[in-house]
Amino acid sequence: MAPTTAIETRPQTRPLSDGIKAPPAGARTAAALDTTTAEQKAAALAAPAKPAGEQALGKTAVALGNVTEPGFWLRSSLVKTAGPGRVVTAAGGSIAVDLIPGEGAAQLSLAAFRALNLPLTDLPEVTIFAQ
Repeated sequence: MAPTTAIETRPQTRPLSDGIKAPPAGARTAAALDTTTAEQKAAALAAPAKPAGEQALGKTAVALGNVTEPGFWLRSSLVKTAGPGRVVTAAGGSIAVDLIPGEGAAQLSLAAFRALNLPLTDLPEVTIFAQ
């Protein structure tokens, strides 16, 4: 029997997540798991409201994604190609995110939930836009 090789399954670096560190081992609270800085949150929230060439992908309810995966991202089956995008909440909050193709329930990162002041246990509806 051939020896098996360990495969590392860390999340890939995404443009909006550059420079955002993974949470420390043993982190248990939302504040400890969200390693984004105030400046990084402000930059994501300050993204242009309607960038040129933006395309609406649709609306979906989002669940809280993997809390150990840092950065501002959204994973959804509505996303066919990874790249920059934006989500807008029903209340009008908007944040720049890295869009990730996925299957099953749509997921939004802990950092994005917190920056948008969304309750972590809710399933808010968002509109997804790709750039």
